[in-house]
Amino acid sequence: MEDPSSRTAHDGPPGQVARGGSKSGGPAAHGGPPGQAARGGSHSGGPAAHGGPPGQAARGGSDSETDVTREIKTHFRVCRFIMESGVKLGMRSVPVATACELYHRFFECVSLRVYEPYLVAMSCVYLAGKVEEQHLRTRDIINVSHRYFHNASAPLDCDREFWELRDSVVQCELLILRQLDFHVSFRHPHKYLLHYLMSVKALVNRHAWTRTPVAETAWALLRDCYHGVMCIHHAPQHIAIATLYLALNSYGVEMPVGEREWWQVLCEDVTKEDINAVISDLLQLYDMEAKCV
Repeated sequence: MEDPSSRTAHDGPPGQVARGGSKSGGPAAHGGPPGQAARGGSHSGGPAAHGGPPGQAARGGSDSETDVTREIKTHFRVCRFIMESGVKLGMRSVPVATACELYHRFFECVSLRVYEPYLVAMSCVYLAGKVEEQHLRTRDIINVSHRYFHNASAPLDCDREFWELRDSVVQCELLILRQLDFHVSFRHPHKYLLHYLMSVKALVNRHAWTRTPVAETAWALLRDCYHGVMCIHHAPQHIAIATLYLALNSYGVEMPVGEREWWQVLCEDVTKEDINAVISDLLQLYDMEAKCV
């Protein structure tokens, strides 16, 4: 069973970080790096090709939408940006997952109204490459991000605009580190899912396993979990079990019946309620995806 963490991810004026601040520095409450804080004036926001700059994404919904719903949609779109950028940068699955988790944990601590989400996302990609030892050049991250919002444009020249954006990415990285107290190494569900898949493959009918893409589906479901905050609200073992449980049931693959359920054998502390909670959150993400399209 191949571990996708060894493959590329599928499915990659300085200090413009905080919105609403002045050129004398970011908001002191969050230790913002010096430079502009405006949401609308940074070089990191994207135009309408992908739903507009983050400021528009957060405020552009209908009057019936709540602020929470608009923020969830914004985070969903930004995590999609992280994943698509990760593919283009050749990042493995685990570094992309780390970038998404860094992003979610950062915005668990601060308000979306204060910080530019796409700039934070670029810095999370840069930091995740260091954490997971897949180092990326800031120039590559900036050019991929620029191309994401400007499909027909050429790479940025190494002019003042480029160096200002590069300084913003680096300073925002330091802000993320301070905000998270330098706790940037996480346990991901990937290693658990790999182990569970190998165990389940040995238990089920060989022909049933080869006829159905259970493994591929489980990995895809796991990747989709990082569009939302599931990665920080559920234990990694529970996410791995739930994605495998959903993949098996989707294709009607039957597991041997014993004294205990197969998922209790693989993970002793997981309950059916834990599995249902993860699946419920995942289905809500798919519903959110339909609304974001």
